Amino acid sequence: MTPMHNPTRRQCLLAGASLLGGLPAMGQAATGWLPSQNINYVIGVAPGGSVDLYARGIKQALDSLKLVNGQTVIAENKPGAAGLLALQQLQRNRGNAHHLSTFHTGAVAGQASGMLKADLREFVPVAMLVEETTLFAVGADSPLKTAQDVLQALKRDPASLKLAVAPARGLNLHLALAKPLKLAGVDVAKLTVVPFRSSADSMAALLGGHVDLVAATGPTVVPLAQASKVRMLVSCAAQRGSGPLTEVPTWRELGIATDYASYNGVLLPGGVDAEQIRYWENALRQVSQSPEWRAMVEKSGNRPVFKGYVDSHRYLEAELNGSRALVASLGMGTP
Repeated sequence: MTPMHNPTRRQCLLAGASLLGGLPAMGQAATGWLPSQNINYVIGVAPGGSVDLYARGIKQALDSLKLVNGQTVIAENKPGAAGLLALQQLQRNRGNAHHLSTFHTGAVAGQASGMLKADLREFVPVAMLVEETTLFAVGADSPLKTAQDVLQALKRDPASLKLAVAPARGLNLHLALAKPLKLAGVDVAKLTVVPFRSSADSMAALLGGHVDLVAATGPTVVPLAQASKVRMLVSCAAQRGSGPLTEVPTWRELGIATDYASYNGVLLPGGVDAEQIRYWENALRQVSQSPEWRAMVEKSGNRPVFKGYVDSHRYLEAELNGSRALVASLGMGTP
């Protein structure tokens, strides 16, 4: 990507604080910038996983709630190069707030590990709407009945199980897989990690008996668990979830003092102005408050949240630093 100035964390937060002062409270009349053409929403992953699910849920809510000034949101999947292709499309439309993309923890982890050859700080994360947890799942007939069974097998022979992640090694699902295993005493450098194009593909491989365990988020795991096709062994959340996740223990409950959360939201091109950021932050706040949106997220086993521009910037900076430290501690780096 074309080199750009990379702001420091302090510059990001100062800019965020300045913009926050200009953001209207909910209920104020919309002023300033409004969409004047269709919105292009580029989804930087393949169809079938949670990032795609939530992006399309956001697109549907923006349309159904009539939040785009009479325009239409056109969603397009553009997977490849750990999300780089989607970011390049966003970069080609610098300053144009009619272009959106996905902002998610997987991309941050990709930058930290070197998988993603781009700097997310060149773009503008405007909102985060979903907090996700990673689940470890096995087939319904697997001899691995508990997370302790998995740990025992991997401590004896770290390469003995085929562990599926998507869409690549070095991204958030791989980090969520490796972090608790390393803390439990598994040699994570010797794991047999099998990457798939999407979590839907990794779950299909699990059902077909081609892998032993999948690390994936709720939307792809929960429906199959409810259909008794897979068994959820453990959650990477800090505490037990609600709904279908109430029966799934966390690593902390099992004596492994760690957790790993992922977030999904929306990214704008670099070069957008305060009025454009304000417009999208307010629109996405309304999406987050929609009963239909909240029901969809909760049904998938995850938690609806809303974190606006300032909090999203803070998260990007903090998560990037934290992921770099985690990658280094795991000895992973660029595959």
